[in-house]
Amino acid sequence: MGSDVPDPARRVVVLSGPSAVGKTTVMRRLRAEYPELAIAPTVTTRPIRRGEVDGSPYYFVDDETFDRKIDAGEFLEWAVVHRRARYGTPRAAVEEALAAGRPVLIEVDLQGARQVRHTMPEAYFVFLAPPSWDELVRRLVGRGTESAEERERRLATAREELAAEAEFDATVVNTDVGNVCRELVALLGSSPSHARRH
Repeated sequence: MGSDVPDPARRVVVLSGPSAVGKTTVMRRLRAEYPELAIAPTVTTRPIRRGEVDGSPYYFVDDETFDRKIDAGEFLEWAVVHRRARYGTPRAAVEEALAAGRPVLIEVDLQGARQVRHTMPEAYFVFLAPPSWDELVRRLVGRGTESAEERERRLATAREELAAEAEFDATVVNTDVGNVCRELVALLGSSPSHARRH
């Protein structure tokens, strides 16, 4: 579906995958070990969780503020996630990083990835997959942060997201966070990647 190597003039990699596959862990490691990467921030209407800080990596806003940003065309993509809170990627943050010559990584859900494919088709799309469905369920239940109802909702969403894997340019299986990070950094640079391509 896209070229094998991202356009060097606009190096944007979009990372997506099902809930609990480990996207947050991967992004946390990337921020710590690869500070040269520009990682697009996220604006969300979900409540702030214990230990989180506004602006790193989420900006927490109310529904009215989010609506104003939509109306002003400030999002590269936005979506309702798990049928509840809204999340969006600020267009300006991505464009500023690209203008400065920095590679950009955007982490979004499936809805967001599909929107970015329309708004920025030159981006390279990577699907982060679990080693197996059973492992995904174990990770989701093991987090202990969601109610039973929320877990079922997320599992239903995850099934839909796994079925969309073929829409992506490459798949990276999250068996080791360090390896996933190296794959993504390779994709954001000019060196070839060993990610499985469709």
